Amino acid sequence: MNTNGFSTSKIYDFIRYKPVQTAVGILLALAYYFCLPTPLFKDPTATVIEANDGTLLGAKIATDGQWRFPQMDSVPPKFETCILAFEDQQFYKHPGFNPVTIAGALFENIASGKVVRGGSTLTQQVIRLSRKQQKRTYWEKAKELILATRLELRHSKKNILNLYASHAPFGGNVVGLDMAAWRYFGLPATQLSWAESATLAVLPNAPSLIYPGKNQAQLLRKRNMLLNILLEQNKLSELDYELALQEELPQRPFALPRTAPHLLDYISQNHNGQRTQTTLQPELQRQVNAIVERHYRIQKQNEVHNMAVLVLDLNTRNVLSYVGNTSTNKEHQKDVDIIHAQRSTGSTLKPLLYATSLDKGELLPKQLVADIPTVIAGYQPTNYDETYTGAVAADRALARSLNIPAVRLLRHFGLERFRDELNTYGIKGLRYGADHYGLSLIVGGAEGSLWDLCKTYAGLGSTLKHYRTAENRYYQNEFVDPNVFARVNVAFGKSVNQKPHLGAGSIWLTFEAMKNLNRPEGDEAWEFYDSSRPVAWKTGTSFGNRDAWAIGVTRNHVVGVWVGNADGEGRPELTGLHSAAPVLFDVVNLLPRSEWFDTPYEDLDTVTTCSQSGYIATPNCPKQDQTVAYVKREYTNCPYHRQIHLSPDRKYQVNSSCESIANLIHTSWFVLPPLQAFYYQKNHADYRPLPPYRSDCRQEKLAAMDFIVPKNNSVVYVPQGIDGKKQEVILEIAHTQPESQVFWYINDTYLGMTQQFHSMAIQPDPGLYRITVLDQEGNEIHRTIEIRE
Repeated sequence: MNTNGFSTSKIYDFIRYKPVQTAVGILLALAYYFCLPTPLFKDPTATVIEANDGTLLGAKIATDGQWRFPQMDSVPPKFETCILAFEDQQFYKHPGFNPVTIAGALFENIASGKVVRGGSTLTQQVIRLSRKQQKRTYWEKAKELILATRLELRHSKKNILNLYASHAPFGGNVVGLDMAAWRYFGLPATQLSWAESATLAVLPNAPSLIYPGKNQAQLLRKRNMLLNILLEQNKLSELDYELALQEELPQRPFALPRTAPHLLDYISQNHNGQRTQTTLQPELQRQVNAIVERHYRIQKQNEVHNMAVLVLDLNTRNVLSYVGNTSTNKEHQKDVDIIHAQRSTGSTLKPLLYATSLDKGELLPKQLVADIPTVIAGYQPTNYDETYTGAVAADRALARSLNIPAVRLLRHFGLERFRDELNTYGIKGLRYGADHYGLSLIVGGAEGSLWDLCKTYAGLGSTLKHYRTAENRYYQNEFVDPNVFARVNVAFGKSVNQKPHLGAGSIWLTFEAMKNLNRPEGDEAWEFYDSSRPVAWKTGTSFGNRDAWAIGVTRNHVVGVWVGNADGEGRPELTGLHSAAPVLFDVVNLLPRSEWFDTPYEDLDTVTTCSQSGYIATPNCPKQDQTVAYVKREYTNCPYHRQIHLSPDRKYQVNSSCESIANLIHTSWFVLPPLQAFYYQKNHADYRPLPPYRSDCRQEKLAAMDFIVPKNNSVVYVPQGIDGKKQEVILEIAHTQPESQVFWYINDTYLGMTQQFHSMAIQPDPGLYRITVLDQEGNEIHRTIEIRE
């Protein structure tokens, strides 16, 4: 076979008869092939984050103290034109070196007896930059020439130009065009003008010229000389040339944007030294920053210094805004990223318990739950306002964030059982078992982060939304972590017929309760709610006013807010409603308006309930229809309506022992237990206690009274007053018939009688005491307490 006059046999003969030359040739070829390091540059780079549109959000300096951005994807056309005109006009024509410029430089250097001019191409300069600016000798030049030709074989001309622009020095600790554009002009490189591009193009040749206030004349001369070259080459119009000459040189360095500094720290943990495009919307991020700054100025008057806001897209789980803290100082821990900090959850877990109870068929939305003084195994929860309603509808208890009903509901549902349910949500702060938290789990005894709580609320919202869009099906992985990386799609898993956790109906009912009444009754903070933007929102305040929460869910977004002090110091006026909710709604008002969630009719049912109790109706109560979650079990019948018999004048209860059966008037009566009734009737003027029995009738034995204070088996501390005397201990009961006479005893010693207002003051010495109360009908109740000083 013969190819271009050179046969295979001749090659074989050469190898056979000249093995040494062949081996040397192969070794030289291999040395040439492997002479170029991979990668060419191993310098550490800055960590850079960008918004979803490529806008720079912030950067963290490289570990060697240099501002060196990761390699550019491409070189802006204006800078490319300038740098080629100034450094290497034959760049796209030569093989890595330019013999003409090398010969000219060699001639000048020999004539001068020293190196006065280089003949390096941009390719050779890339090699010299990668070799850390070795001493400029002819031997080094020879190495650069060989490596430059190898670089030309490995990379395209565009890639070589990118390498140069990314690693050229631009003065001080500024390396690379990207960083230089921000440092000297406060702009991305793609937005540089002709004058700005020309200024940066001449700097790598003499980077010391950029020092602000120095060498201005020399730098200006070099820039204008380059602009003139561009004009002569018809790369620049006469008008552009004249305008460029009028632009001033940079006078001071610009600070890099710090639009999302805590997100930068978060991303740098696993992507240090990389350029990361995030999901943040730059304009929304700036607006949320401004809201946080405005509210921070208000809160710091109460010595509250830290705040965090997270905004998620419900449909994609993309993070749209990430504000990890305020602009406070280091003394108040401004660098702490609160979004991932584990804090007391306050009341933010209550909707989960409510929804789970609905989903299991163990609660009806308007079912009355007890709100009375409660002690469970020594634990005594209190409502935020330290008042009691006696009995309250479950949805209203959630909306008003009442602690006592939540604790009692948790006890009824089962502490360990609910703790197991919480594993579904992946709240990383929940690291312990049920016994560690106790019943305080539901009112702030646990810890969670804003990140995980927003993830949880987003999972609830998307379960409800997907149920409608996926034709009444569920996705297996709704509680997926939020995403901050552009062009990453979260995986919700496969769609299935059976709900993996909560059903759409129970979630919708929970959101309805949170949407309609999430405020303490009569609180003026309701002005923050904009009815044209329906939001299911929940506030929370931890014990000691250390953490204030507000989390809201709309059809398309989740907004989470935390306010407090990073060091855990509580402040008296720090609450979810007054501190976090205003921030929440300011942010919500920035978001596009959306409709409310579609009603998941297929996962809802209608039942007939008692209009007063909210339980399943019995023949003894007035009825109304109630929308409930669809469950495959029977709900509990109303325990509070009973049929009674009245005298003909309807003033007294009677029975067959004192009245003819023909004269009995049969009627239904709503009757709460005594302690519930005591508080309930204070807020419900229409509540009517049972009429008394007529004096000639034999009475049925019912629970007629109960203690308000003290709690059974409680410890009561008796302080001394200013005068040194012991203070009194107050005993108080509720009676279904307040006008009854009640007799009080302590350790079988008679204390006295009360009527109408049933309270008794005592001043006992320290010790154990048994309190006994009897009424005139023989009803008897007891309490055991320990008195301490």
